[in-house]
Amino acid sequence: MTGRPGRERHGDLRTTLPGRGGALVTGSAKGIGREIAIALAEDGLDVVVHYRSSEREALEVVARAEALGVRARALAADVTDERSAQGLVDAAAAALGGLRVLVNNVGDYHHGPLAELDAGTYHHMLASNLHATFYTCQRAVPIMRAAGGGRVVNVGYAGAELLKARPAIVAYQIAKTGVILYTKALARSEARYGITANVVSPGVMANSVTQPLTEIPQGRPGRLSELVGAVRYFLRPEAEYVTGTHLEVAGGWNL
Repeated sequence: MTGRPGRERHGDLRTTLPGRGGALVTGSAKGIGREIAIALAEDGLDVVVHYRSSEREALEVVARAEALGVRARALAADVTDERSAQGLVDAAAAALGGLRVLVNNVGDYHHGPLAELDAGTYHHMLASNLHATFYTCQRAVPIMRAAGGGRVVNVGYAGAELLKARPAIVAYQIAKTGVILYTKALARSEARYGITANVVSPGVMANSVTQPLTEIPQGRPGRLSELVGAVRYFLRPEAEYVTGTHLEVAGGWNL
C-alpha cells in the first residue's frame, strides 16, 4: 500500500531489520511521535502507539496505521515510573511478536527563569526525558538480544553535547545530555549483539514552544518530516554500521 500523499515510502523494513516483531514509539499519540509511528507503519512495521492520557489521539494513530496495512495497538503507560515503563515494553513485545525497534520520543519540556526552577520540575524533567529512556531501553535490549538484534533511536536535543549554558532550560538540557551519554554507552555494549543505538536531536521545530529563528542559519524551524527522515535513516540497511551517533536536525543552530 502507498503512504499518504506527499510522503515518501521507504520500502518494507520487515525484510531488512534484524530480529522479529515491530516497533514501539513512546509518546506517539501526538506531535513528533505520531509522525514517527505513522512513518514506520508506512514502511511496513507493525507499531505500538504509546500514550499516557491522550487515548483518543492514540486510537486515531492506530486507525491511520491499520489503514496502511499493518497491525497497530495503543497502550497506555506512565514511562516515568519504572514498573509501568517496563510493563509497556513487555506488553508491546507480546502484542507485536517481538520488538525490532524502540523509539524513545517521550520528554516534557520546561522553559523559565533558573531562579524559579523548583525541585519538582527539575526531577520531572529528568524522569520524563532521561529516566523513561533508561527504563524502556533496559527492558527492550534483552528482548532484542534474544531475537538477534534491533534498533534503538532516542530523541535528544540539538546542542546538548556543547555543554553550553542555557539557564532557561537547564533541567531539560541536563536530561537530554544524559540521554546522549546513555545511548553511546548502550551502543558500545550492545554492538556485538546486532543492536544499534543512536540519538536524533531536533532543534527548533515547527511545533517547538520557543521559536528563536534569528539564531538559526537556515532562518526557519524544522519540519517534522525532516526529523522523521533522520529516524528512518537509522533503521535502513545502510545504517547497520552506524551506532552511538548523535544526529542533529537543527538547520545549523549552535554552529
